Amino acid sequence: MTADGRAARGGSGRPVKTEKGRAWLWVLAQGVLLAALLFVPPGPEMAPLSRLRPLAYVLEAVGLLFAVAAALNLGNALTPLPSPREGGALKTGGLYRYVRHPLYTGVLVWGTGFVLASPAPWRLFLFAMLCVFFSRKARYEEALLRERFPEYADYTERTPRFFPRLNAASGRG
Repeated sequence: MTADGRAARGGSGRPVKTEKGRAWLWVLAQGVLLAALLFVPPGPEMAPLSRLRPLAYVLEAVGLLFAVAAALNLGNALTPLPSPREGGALKTGGLYRYVRHPLYTGVLVWGTGFVLASPAPWRLFLFAMLCVFFSRKARYEEALLRERFPEYADYTERTPRFFPRLNAASGRG
């Protein structure tokens, strides 16, 4: 509550409690999707894709390493919520120089490897849902970041969301 008795409002004009609740719903949904991908029995394997297992294991390792590096790059700004931490700074260096959501990128690369390591229709379906989920969560997060950090708009113009541009080495990446 504010000093005059009104509900405190977040950057979007919604009460802070509502924004926090919505942010925790994103976290819950992400956890459910990841748990389903990991623990739901996959069903019959898709034999043609099973030849890609060596590549799958490499993608899983690279994805996990990328996600851990992204989390370390965030430092004390890391939060499970899609909303930026109060008093946190906008991170645009390290892996964040190449993509706006390297943690999500790491999970998506890991997920690609996970599905290829044991390809099955249910896993493909759940992974497709995870991809759609991260796309929507990133848009929600970016709306909050634009409200908090005026420079975020310029950052989005020069930095792709999940995967680096092929010309990243040329200085525009």
